[in-house]
Amino acid sequence: MKIHEYQGKELLKRYGVAVPKGRPALSLGEVDEAIRWVQKETGSEVVVVKAQIHAGGRGKGGGVKVAKDFADAQAKARAIYGMQLVTHQTGPEGKQVKRLLIEQGVDIDRELYVGLVLDRISGRVTVMASTEGGMEIEEVAAKRPEKILKQQIDPAVGFRPWQARELVYGLGLRGDAVKGGISFLTSLVQAFHALDCSLAEINPLVVTKQGAVMALDAKINFDDNAIYRHPELNELRDLDEEDASEIEAKKFDLSFIHLDGTIGCMVNGAGLAMATMDIIKHYGGQPANFLDVGGGATAEKVTAAFKIITHDPRVRGIFVNIFGGIMKCDTIAEGVVTAVKEVGLKVPLVVRLEGTNVELGRRILKDSGLNVLAAADMADGAKKIVEAAQ
Repeated sequence: MKIHEYQGKELLKRYGVAVPKGRPALSLGEVDEAIRWVQKETGSEVVVVKAQIHAGGRGKGGGVKVAKDFADAQAKARAIYGMQLVTHQTGPEGKQVKRLLIEQGVDIDRELYVGLVLDRISGRVTVMASTEGGMEIEEVAAKRPEKILKQQIDPAVGFRPWQARELVYGLGLRGDAVKGGISFLTSLVQAFHALDCSLAEINPLVVTKQGAVMALDAKINFDDNAIYRHPELNELRDLDEEDASEIEAKKFDLSFIHLDGTIGCMVNGAGLAMATMDIIKHYGGQPANFLDVGGGATAEKVTAAFKIITHDPRVRGIFVNIFGGIMKCDTIAEGVVTAVKEVGLKVPLVVRLEGTNVELGRRILKDSGLNVLAAADMADGAKKIVEAAQ
C-alpha cells in the first residue's frame, strides 16, 4: 500500500523524524490558505509547490516548483494542479495531479539519500545511505555501487547506535549535523518497524546551511499483510492513484498486478504464475497481468478473476494455467464457464489443467460448448496462446 508524500511526512513526524513545515491542498480552493499558513509558520515568503502523485521523478516532470512570494505560489499551484504529470514511473500516459503540498523553502547545503527496505537475501531490514541524494538509487547502484552504505538490522538487538554513527560519518556529516543525523536515522528506523513498512525512502535527505537534517521528500509503502494491525492506515489510501483492476481484485482477495502486455494470465500459485509469465515471454508474447487465484479459490473468485482479465481492452488472448493440488481443476473449470457466459468471450482462450479432478475439469469445459483450446502442458499452452493472440 502506497501513500502520498504529505501523508508519509505526517506519520514520520509523530516518531520524531524531522520534516519541513507544510500543508496539503486537496483542491484549488485550499491553496491560498495553505500558502498563508506555511509563510506565517516559517516567517518566509518562499514556499515550494509540490504535486502529490504515487510516482517519483516529479521534479523532472515539472511537478515541483519553488515560489518566491504569495502571488508566485498561487500561479505555480494553478499550473501544477490538474496537469497530467509524466515521469519515468508513471509511463507515457502520466497521472493527473489532484493534490498539492505547499511546503517551506529550505536553505539546502547538501542532498543525501536514506532508505530502509527488507533485504530478502539476508532476511533483515537494511538501512541504505548514500551521498548521491536526489538521484535514483538504482542508477547509483549500477554506476557507483561504492557510494551506497549499508547496515543490516539484527531483529534480536535492533538498530544499534554504532550503526547510526557509521552511516552518519560515512555520509560525511560533521558538527551539529552528526547529532541530527543520528537522531534522524534512529527515529526513521523506529517508524519503519512500528508502522510495518515495506519501504521508507528519503530522497533527498538534506542538510541545511544551519546544520539541520531533515526529510525533503518521503516515500512510504506499507506491507499489505500487516494492514490489519493498522486499520487507521486504510484512511490514507487514495483510490484515484490505484489501478481499478487491482482494487477490484483486492475485494476478492486475489493477488493481481496489471502489466503492459496482451496475454491475460490466470494461474494458481505465485511461483507457477511467475513461471507462466516467463514462458509466455519465451515464446514471444507479453503477459498482461500477474494473477494468482490462490490454492483455495472458490468458483466465485475464479469468475471474478476472469472478469477482471477480460475488462482489460489490451488483452488479445487468455491463458489459464492450473496445477490442482489444494485447488481443484473442476472448480477452475466451473468458474471459467460461469464467467464466459456472463461476460462473453471475444478473444482466444487456452486452458491447461493438471492435478486434482483434472478429468472432471476437462469434461466441464468440453461439455460447456465454449471455444476453448486445450493444452497438453505449460509449454504447449504458452505456444498456443501466443500464436492465437497474434
